[in-house]
Amino acid sequence: MYGSIRHEICIDRSAADVWALAGDAAALHRWFPGVVDCTVDGTNRVIVTGSGIPMPEEILMCDNTQRRFQYRLTTPIFKHHRGTIDVIATGDDTCMVVYSTEADPRAMALVIGGGTLGALKELKRQMEESH
Repeated sequence: MYGSIRHEICIDRSAADVWALAGDAAALHRWFPGVVDCTVDGTNRVIVTGSGIPMPEEILMCDNTQRRFQYRLTTPIFKHHRGTIDVIATGDDTCMVVYSTEADPRAMALVIGGGTLGALKELKRQMEESH
């Protein structure tokens, strides 16, 4: 059984505006604390943590219609990982962003979940301050 965790946050900004940043695979380092660089080559993405550790990922989906981005970490420490970011319109100028993580080993979902909550807070801050 996988460990899973989900966080959501409401943002006072249109879903299209938020998706422009959250759905950009190469821009993760701009709003995810602890990620200092990010490169994309096709469906492969490598994020680099603040401690300099590269973390290879596979992009599973980037759906501009559903505003859904899915990826998986491909490092050997995971038997399974899937991260999902959904940007859901709740009004003309508001949206909800849901960031879900499932992982095996189960405890890794909690570890990643702490980071994803911080990322959602930073995304909200950037989106609302620049509006």
